[in-house]
Amino acid sequence: MTTIRRFCCNDLLRFASVNLDHLTETVSLLLLLLYFLQFYLINNCVNQWILSSLFEVKQFNMSFYMTYLARWPDYFHVAEAPGNRVMGYIMGKVEGQGESWHGHVTAVTVSPEYRRQQLAKKLMNLLEDISDNIDKAYFVDLFVRASNTPAIKMYEKLGYVIYRRVLRYYSGEEDGLDMRKALSRDVEKKSIIPLKRPITPDELEYD
Repeated sequence: MTTIRRFCCNDLLRFASVNLDHLTETVSLLLLLLYFLQFYLINNCVNQWILSSLFEVKQFNMSFYMTYLARWPDYFHVAEAPGNRVMGYIMGKVEGQGESWHGHVTAVTVSPEYRRQQLAKKLMNLLEDISDNIDKAYFVDLFVRASNTPAIKMYEKLGYVIYRRVLRYYSGEEDGLDMRKALSRDVEKKSIIPLKRPITPDELEYD
């Protein structure tokens, strides 16, 4: 049985395996290496000073997640399997002004062994419901690599459309697609009318 609940601080120490998904944009290679090094050092009784130094670096990376956890707890959820195994998570936020007030999906990822169970859909639906019914947002948006065809197709099945292309959005190299789904407050669906031209990252109102 799957349990979906709010993400908490303790989950930060348990979700490294989920972030091994190469399509998850929020995790850095450095962070993943630190998890493996932490495990190795602890189990091999390596110098405590080295271990402390690594913790300092890891905590710096974790500040990204802690910010979301502190500012937008309603948008940060984890899915658990029996035995408290992390199956996946979603993190996001709400931002904007006027008709640009919207929910944003920062990351949604599911561990490989739990895919094909529509878990990503359940997590996305949860964030959309919060954006729609609690925060009264006009739409939900997300960014995805232009080359990530499987993810694009998944989002399209969930009702998202490509709103615009952002040139060199990812590390100044690959284009990103800004995908949107209109919510009930946007009766005329204005928020999802595609732009006719691509934009550059410095033109983004929010990221």
